[in-house]
Amino acid sequence: MARPILSRAVDAVMDRSLVLGYTTIGLAVRRALPGWPPDPLPRSLEGRHVLVTGASSGLGIATVEGLVTYGAVVHMLVRDEAKGAGVAERIRATHPGADVRLWRCDVSDLDDVRRFAADFAGEVPDLHAIVHNAGVMPPARTESPQGHELSLAVHVVGPVVMTEALRGPLSDGAGGRVVLVSSGGMYGQPLRADDPGFTTGDYSPTTAYARSKRWQVEMAPLLAERWAADGITVATMHPGWADTPGVQESLPTFRRLTRPVLRDDAQGADTSVWLTAVEPAPPTGRFWHDRVERPTNLLPTTRASGRDRAQAWAWLREAAGLD
Repeated sequence: MARPILSRAVDAVMDRSLVLGYTTIGLAVRRALPGWPPDPLPRSLEGRHVLVTGASSGLGIATVEGLVTYGAVVHMLVRDEAKGAGVAERIRATHPGADVRLWRCDVSDLDDVRRFAADFAGEVPDLHAIVHNAGVMPPARTESPQGHELSLAVHVVGPVVMTEALRGPLSDGAGGRVVLVSSGGMYGQPLRADDPGFTTGDYSPTTAYARSKRWQVEMAPLLAERWAADGITVATMHPGWADTPGVQESLPTFRRLTRPVLRDDAQGADTSVWLTAVEPAPPTGRFWHDRVERPTNLLPTTRASGRDRAQAWAWLREAAGLD
């Protein structure tokens, strides 16, 4: 259903203001406006398998909890198995009947990703969706086992390798879905195809994080095109400003100033859950926030050229071993 013109105008103004659009204020106002996209149907994921990475904290836990309420069989992918087991038990206790299953993998390590994907595909032949939620923000420049800057490894290279390895299960049903959890911080960074490893200039954790999220958004249309033949759709989204463990640990000053209006984990995860469960699948290759497609650029200085994208795509293909 088309949204009324006034609703679209109010929504756009809040989105550009950041403070209004990304906080609890924006979500509350949008839910009250005519044309708010409706919730998926109850039990719409009954018996369907969904994989969630980074599932043992913050948005990951909220995503798992949101998906089980729609009946999904949720596979929780974690790096710390003991921590993940405790989270899984709490979810089972608070959501009676929830079917959650635990897997371990270091998403930054491509060898471990391929090992996990082979094991997973052997047990789960029909996968409805992957929500790539795992995230890092190392305080100093760090490299993955394969030598990639860690933020880019966890947010881009690892998810692409994992999805490639699980194309079979994703395409076995009616066509799978891939959701990449990005960040509104990407709006402040261009696509640095010339320096994917952040080897020039002074390293900044927040800049590296935002750059990697820009890579997600810019590569999504190309990944969507690559996977379209298998009926797989791709969506990137950002959760707004949520009070996640990452914000608490890495951005304490920002959190102190904005805490009264920061979203909780469930509010931040709402669009990921919606993109996974709503029917029909949303258009592929788009960027979303609060259930609405958003522009990928707000500043002319961050707009990538065709040459930038081609260079980034060539680098990603090599890094991920795509044929």
